Amino acid sequence: FQSFSLKDNNRMAKTYDYLFKLLLIGDSGVGKTCVLFRFSDDSFNNSFISTIGIDFKIRTIELDGKKIKLQIWDTAGQERFRTITTAYYRGAMGIILVYDITNERSFENIKNWIRNIEEHAASDVERMIIGNKCDIEERREVSRERGEQLAIEYGTKFLETSAKANLNIDEAFFTLARDIKSKMEQNEMRAGGSSSNAGRVNVGGTGTQKKSFFSNWSCSLL
Repeated sequence: FQSFSLKDNNRMAKTYDYLFKLLLIGDSGVGKTCVLFRFSDDSFNNSFISTIGIDFKIRTIELDGKKIKLQIWDTAGQERFRTITTAYYRGAMGIILVYDITNERSFENIKNWIRNIEEHAASDVERMIIGNKCDIEERREVSRERGEQLAIEYGTKFLETSAKANLNIDEAFFTLARDIKSKMEQNEMRAGGSSSNAGRVNVGGTGTQKKSFFSNWSCSLL
């Protein structure tokens, strides 16, 4: 009989260094679920099935020698699910806003989705805008330049993507994860690595003041 300590068990169970919660938001039909499945499973389904409420996938990536577990939540874009999905803004460390380059209205609504972020998410949550379905150039209604200008207006990064053709999907998620990791490390450096000041994040969102998810962050995440 071989002795097995709790410490050994924890070391074996922990297969990643960081856990990042990401959120995909945008109008119904822009391809959020297709983007998620392309990134998590490298698969694409051409048939449209609207997301009911909320779903999530997990993929572990490696950045700068660190294993990062991405928990990616796919939200429903329909108005009737809006009150359900707003609860998932709390705790999100990165949010990808998705519009369809062949749908002008979905692009215009990005401003409404950003207002939702400002109302419900942490004040310094990392954001990125992506224009999906860039493989359907003949039906384009939103130019790349307009997408870039909107991203500049809101101080976010921008990419055009295609889940079908697998264009820039990995780049979008890796870029967002790298930005989150960089911000965490900067805050850890400013804190001087003092464990006495580092606390775990309160994802419950208690209190009226928004909490920053990158201040007083503990190095060890669950």
